[in-house]
Amino acid sequence: MEHKTGLEDFYVIKNNKKLRMGYTTGSCAAGAAKGAAEMVLSGSIIREISLMTPKGILLHLELHDITMEANSVTCAVRKQAGDDPDTTDGVLVYAKVERISGKRDWIVDGGIGVGRVTKPGLSQKVGEAAINPVPRSMICRALEEAADKYQYEGNLKVTISVPDGEKIASKTFNPRLGIKGGISILGTSGIVEPMSEQALTQTIFLEMKMLRDEGHRYCYLTPGNYGNDFLRQTLGYDQELAVKCSNYIGDAIDDGVRLKMDGLL
Repeated sequence: MEHKTGLEDFYVIKNNKKLRMGYTTGSCAAGAAKGAAEMVLSGSIIREISLMTPKGILLHLELHDITMEANSVTCAVRKQAGDDPDTTDGVLVYAKVERISGKRDWIVDGGIGVGRVTKPGLSQKVGEAAINPVPRSMICRALEEAADKYQYEGNLKVTISVPDGEKIASKTFNPRLGIKGGISILGTSGIVEPMSEQALTQTIFLEMKMLRDEGHRYCYLTPGNYGNDFLRQTLGYDQELAVKCSNYIGDAIDDGVRLKMDGLL
């Protein structure tokens, strides 16, 4: 019998086709953290956890690969991207939750397969795990709910990991954004809307912002790989100063204005 996630009735229409929605790596991380926290505090195995997303959709997430130890529990949630062509679809996102000494507080970090920030300009500081602000707050809220449920006043540490993350990251924008060693834990709504333009336009803005934060006042816009090759081979320009903008040339110019760049080519 197929597991019901709560997304069965949610879809978007693109080109007269119904496309199923999915849920983000941020929702996976928060769901796994909530499940692991409840298990470490109750001492009982849990096979499914409910998670309210920022979009207001309640998810019912199956917990996989559960490992219980004296003061910690590890479990995973499998990413479902719906009908979105997402490189992380099907991966397991793990959370290890540990009881640690100290008053109630939540420590969130990344483990294997979660990238580390190496350049300024992102929402995380250099050296921090690439867990974006909304997923981080979802994870903390999940720990808070588990602690309240079991009247626990101590400290919890959660480590998010994605065993396949480093391999997957090579197919994403992460290397260009200076995120090394794995994927980012993403999502502003907790839900994946298929064929969304927002993720791409946000990446264009981030790439340009990082160049500006490094002190560059000009950059090049290219539609894709052919444009990058032309910059390097024919014009002899520095490819590191190029931002791929696909068909979103107007958005990229707007980004340049927002960031007060001196010029774009």
